[in-house]
Amino acid sequence: MDLFSRSWTALRTAVAGLPDEDFARPSGCTGWLVRDLACHLVIDAQDVLITLVTPTTAKPTHDAVTYWNVSDTPPAGDDPLDALTVRLAAAYEEPRLLKFHLDDVGSAAGRAAGLADPEQRVRTQDMVLTVGDYLSAYVLEWTLHHLDLIAHLPGAAEPPAECLARSRAVLEAIVGAPFPPSWPDPDALRVGTGRRPPTAAERTELGPLAGRLPLVLG
Repeated sequence: MDLFSRSWTALRTAVAGLPDEDFARPSGCTGWLVRDLACHLVIDAQDVLITLVTPTTAKPTHDAVTYWNVSDTPPAGDDPLDALTVRLAAAYEEPRLLKFHLDDVGSAAGRAAGLADPEQRVRTQDMVLTVGDYLSAYVLEWTLHHLDLIAHLPGAAEPPAECLARSRAVLEAIVGAPFPPSWPDPDALRVGTGRRPPTAAERTELGPLAGRLPLVLG
């Protein structure tokens, strides 16, 4: 739960510090501007709040690794929710309004996570997880989106090192194999999730694993 707080705080701080012109730059999410990504984070924060107040006594069906729906097919760009996110982002008109909403809802989600019992079971997307596993899964979500946020913003601060390391470990557990030890964590995460293609040298280092990438997480 500590890593959830660190990753979420770092991401929200990064968004809050962006100058207005950066919201119109592309993000690391194909087809999304930075403002679209920031709007998606508002929706993510709402999901966290909703899930944390949806307790259940049912047995857990998933954990922080199996939470993820894994595909090898990148998004086609025709998902209705993705389209709605873009329209909502444009409706804010001024970046300060989007920043305010993210800070407002995002702070509430952070407080709710800090107050939650990690052993409590919650239900989301037809899954049952402990709060601890649910929040742990979101460390990967926040860390990947932090990398998306700064993809075209030279000099921007990266996610916390411990959150990058944890996210890499989860991704390796999902794929069932380690990435080359010499790879920095951001490169392992970007290549592993298709945020950039591997170079020829990296593909050689990956060996048979290259044929199983990228992992499209949903």
